[in-house]
Amino acid sequence: MKRTFFLTIMVCAVLGTAFAQSDLQPAAIVRLTKSEPITVKQLRTAVEQLEQEAGKAMTPAERRQVLDILINNKLAMQAAERDGVTVSDGEINQQIQQFRTALAQNMGRQPTDAEFELFIRNQTGYDLATFRTELKQQATIQRYLVSQKRDLLENIPSPTDAEVTQTYNLIKARNFVRPHTVRVSVILVPKGTTADERTKAKELADKLARDIGSNPSKFDEAVIRANAPSSGYQGGDGGYIPQDIQVQQRLGLDFANTVFALRQGEVSKVIETPRGYEIIKITETLDEKILELDDIIEPGTKVTVKEYLVNTLLQQRQQQAIDTASHELITELRKGNTFQVFENNINW
Repeated sequence: MKRTFFLTIMVCAVLGTAFAQSDLQPAAIVRLTKSEPITVKQLRTAVEQLEQEAGKAMTPAERRQVLDILINNKLAMQAAERDGVTVSDGEINQQIQQFRTALAQNMGRQPTDAEFELFIRNQTGYDLATFRTELKQQATIQRYLVSQKRDLLENIPSPTDAEVTQTYNLIKARNFVRPHTVRVSVILVPKGTTADERTKAKELADKLARDIGSNPSKFDEAVIRANAPSSGYQGGDGGYIPQDIQVQQRLGLDFANTVFALRQGEVSKVIETPRGYEIIKITETLDEKILELDDIIEPGTKVTVKEYLVNTLLQQRQQQAIDTASHELITELRKGNTFQVFENNINW
């Protein structure tokens, strides 16, 4: 028995060493300015992260594409180092602070270090130190790309009026139909979490509805009283609500049927929604319409259809320029004997 036990230990140790050695073997070596390996472990880590995000295993061809990306990144980093293109730690700190500020705005307070690190891991799959390294690499590559392909990336022309009109005519029936939309003022009595709280909430909503009746002025007065700390309910502008399936799914069929049957200025009955008990007044009505170029694309904003299309088409041109510049740069960096792939080490 002891003999078998020790034999098992030895086999496991040998296998473990073999796997470790395999992970340390090169999947590729980049040598634009110096010899720098991409290990099998680095490739596996990148592949496994992408597989986890996609929810499926990669094919050998897809794994090779991942390796090509790693090779391209190292080639660009070596070229940037050779040509003196750098990104400072201070610049990276500023970018990371922007992420922290965005999280603070979402949370309504400053996140702790642990909360911020968890946010970064959930968003990127990296711990904070690895994320910082990846961020610096990508910023350096982007800066190097701009330095080498400035002629392609600068002075990209904005689309002409004719191009905007042509695009609009092609997609207006699919992309620019505004459904029947209403703007609402809302009185909301939260349900609470217990049966007793729900009963009291319903009683308060029913009392408010009786006091208001169908009088829009009394509704407005009730909205103002919602600001009192002891009111027990909330009131204010509820924004624009389009008549679509998402609203029905989010707020319920009774809400949709009631709200879209009201005319401007009319007040609803008490409506039970997932949020609580609500009373609605229609403050603005927008009929279904195919939007024109000068129309506001989203109620409550100032961006017109034309401005949206100009920005979209310009972004497409910018992305095309980036793709072209990236392809040219990588083709140049791959010329000659600048890297080697070890095919036998990447077939797992």
